[in-house]
Amino acid sequence: MLEELMRECRNWFKVPDGAYSGTFTIKDGSITLPFLVEGQYFRIIGSVFNDGVHQYGAGSLTDETFDGVVWALAVPAAFISLVEDVEAWRDKYESAANSPFQSESFAGYSYTKSSANGNSGGSVTGWKGVFASRLNKWRKL
Repeated sequence: MLEELMRECRNWFKVPDGAYSGTFTIKDGSITLPFLVEGQYFRIIGSVFNDGVHQYGAGSLTDETFDGVVWALAVPAAFISLVEDVEAWRDKYESAANSPFQSESFAGYSYTKSSANGNSGGSVTGWKGVFASRLNKWRKL
C-alpha cells in the first residue's frame, strides 16, 4: 500500500543525491546497503524479482544479483500514518465501495450509496476520494 500511495502522489520521498547505481546482490532475503539505516525505506529499480519499495532490514527480498538503481527514501511519519489510515479504511469499506450496486432495497429496508460528484448514478467514492484532501499535501506534479 505504501508504494501505491507514493505512486498515486507521484512522490517517492527520495533523499537528495540518494540514487545509487550499480550491481547489487540480495542473499538470504536481504541486501547490504551502507548508505541506509535500519528501518529506512528504499526503492529498487531494475531488478527482476524485487522492484518496488522495501524497508531496510526487513529481510523479505528474493535472492538475486541485478544491475539497477537503489533510491534512499525519507518517508515522513505522517505519510506512513496516512498509509495506515487508508489500509484501515480499505479493510472496512472497500468491498462495499466496489460493489456494482448503487442502491438496494429489501424487507422494508433500503439504502443508496453517495456518489463521488454528489449526483445519483455517479461513481462511488473510493479511498482516493475519501483521502484526497490528505493526499494532496504530498502530491507532486
